[in-house]
Amino acid sequence: MSESMPDVTGVGAAEFRYAKERLGEAGESAWDRLLDWLMDDYFRLEVTGGENIPQEGPAMIVANHSGAWGLDAFVLVKSLTRILNRPLNVPAASLTFRFPVIGSYARKMGAFPLDPTLGLEHLTAGELVAVFPEGISGLEKPFRSRYRLRPFSPGFAATAVHAGAPVVPVSVIGAEEAYPKFGGVPALARLFDLPYFPLTTVLPLPAKWLITVGEPIPAPPRPESYSARRAAARRLCDEAQEAVQSLVDRERGRRETPFW
Repeated sequence: MSESMPDVTGVGAAEFRYAKERLGEAGESAWDRLLDWLMDDYFRLEVTGGENIPQEGPAMIVANHSGAWGLDAFVLVKSLTRILNRPLNVPAASLTFRFPVIGSYARKMGAFPLDPTLGLEHLTAGELVAVFPEGISGLEKPFRSRYRLRPFSPGFAATAVHAGAPVVPVSVIGAEEAYPKFGGVPALARLFDLPYFPLTTVLPLPAKWLITVGEPIPAPPRPESYSARRAAARRLCDEAQEAVQSLVDRERGRRETPFW
């Protein structure tokens, strides 16, 4: 008896899904290998201060965000997972998950859709959360403003205060030169429904990258009143931004040259 059309269609759909999954896995593997090569050979990445990340208990890792395409997020997460023996959770903008290979790879590396709690459930479970409080504004700043941090959004600090989690400042040097932002193309941003479309190099430039983990900033005791908690979060946010900016300013001087 010949197969019915629904049976044939079902088999075809299953084979298509299987092929799509295999292609996706191949793409993720290729992206992972490319990141390894970029970090180790092309950017000559150095990571210092990893011992400042707690080996147990909750902590909020806070880093600057820069470079036209946001490659620094992938480099930071991958570099930290190399030295950590525990998972790292990263709230990411919805834009991240719109790209087939990049989105699925980000999920496997601990990314989850951005929400107002900024990973509170992970912190209360004693896990690590990494955030970029500058958000998109950190990527949008022009090259002439490189390494001058944009104001931090205080949401991460409110989450840290609520969970009683220390904040670990991290500086990322190199992304500004790897993908310098010379301008924007609003027409392409509208065409692709992006927050902005940078005018930058097609391929990353061979900048020297440094990632430095600073000493943890203890979270203050959680106040009883809402106004007091808000004030405590604001102070913690300002202290974290000052710590990250200080690391950035210090570490920039460690490079003899930004490039090869």
